[in-house]
Parts: sequence; structure tokens; C-alpha cells
Amino acid sequence: MNDFSQFLKERRSIRKFLDKPIEKEVEKELLEAVRWSPSWANTQCWEIIVVRDSEKRKEIQGAFFGKNPAIKAIISAPLLFAFCGKKKMSGYYNNEAPTILGDWFMYDLGIATQSFCLCAHSKGLGTVITGLFDHKKVEKILNLPDDINVVSLVPVGYPDQAPKPPKRKELSSFVYNDFYGNKI
Repeated sequence: MNDFSQFLKERRSIRKFLDKPIEKEVEKELLEAVRWSPSWANTQCWEIIVVRDSEKRKEIQGAFFGKNPAIKAIISAPLLFAFCGKKKMSGYYNNEAPTILGDWFMYDLGIATQSFCLCAHSKGLGTVITGLFDHKKVEKILNLPDDINVVSLVPVGYPDQAPKPPKRKELSSFVYNDFYGNKI
């Protein structure tokens, strides 16, 4: 696939996976995609935990709320990646946040997660980014120190489904020229 726009349009959130392991070399390539992601002042504030243990994944699954459509994927995917961020690192100079937005770790983790998911898609893998769970409970399960937050959990595997693309907003509904309100 040479056309990036088409590639981007074909990526989907996958919640059903084949019972097929992910090769170690492919797993390393996914992690390299995170490693080479941009971040505020190159702080690389991410910490990634690869959760393989089925009992630990069952514990994590217990932290999900209600009818989250990705809840089964936590167990059924061959691998589960926990994307975590170090607090007060990204978006800080001399221990001060110079912008009104404060800590940028969520932004940097978003970039890293997108890099990871696009790399997975390029390898024929499916992913779903999950965030609707009890973060404090998962942080305890993963034994995270106080200065690190879990941001998202990403089940990864070979897809057992091919969802249709979701409807997208038209550019004219959110793009402006020169100032807000001056739609294209």
C-alpha cells in the first residue's frame, strides 16, 4: 500500500481476533514505532507494558465499565499493550509548565499510540484503543508508581473481522480560514 491517505482510511478498530500468535520480530517493530514517535522536547514520556499473562488480563478486564465493546478483546487478543505516561515530564521546562495546557503526556501518548496502531495495521494486525475503564484499578494491577498514569490499553492481534468504515464529518464542518467561524 503506497498511498498513505488510503492506508489511513482502511485502518479500523478491531475487537475480534484470530487465535494466532504475534511474531516476536513484529512485536519489536510495533514498539519501535512508539520509540520513534515525536514528543514534546523529545521527552519520550511513555512507558509501555506488554501484558501476556492471562490471569493479569482477566484482572484488567474486571476494571472495564458496563458494556464496553472492547471488553472481550482484552482476553481474546494475543497481546495487550498498556500505554502509560510519566507525569510532569512532557510540557515542562525546569519543572514548570510554560503553556496553559500543563502536562502534555496525554498528547505525546496519543501520538505514540497512533504510530503503534498504524504500524500494526501495516503488518496486517488489528488494534482497538480502549480508555473506558477504572484507571486507578489498572494502575494498581500493573504496579505503576504514583508518577505514572495508564492512559490506554490496546489489544493487538490478527483480525477476525473487517468492520465497515464509520461515517466521518465533512471538512466544511470543522475547518476554518484565518479565524474561528470563517468556514472553508
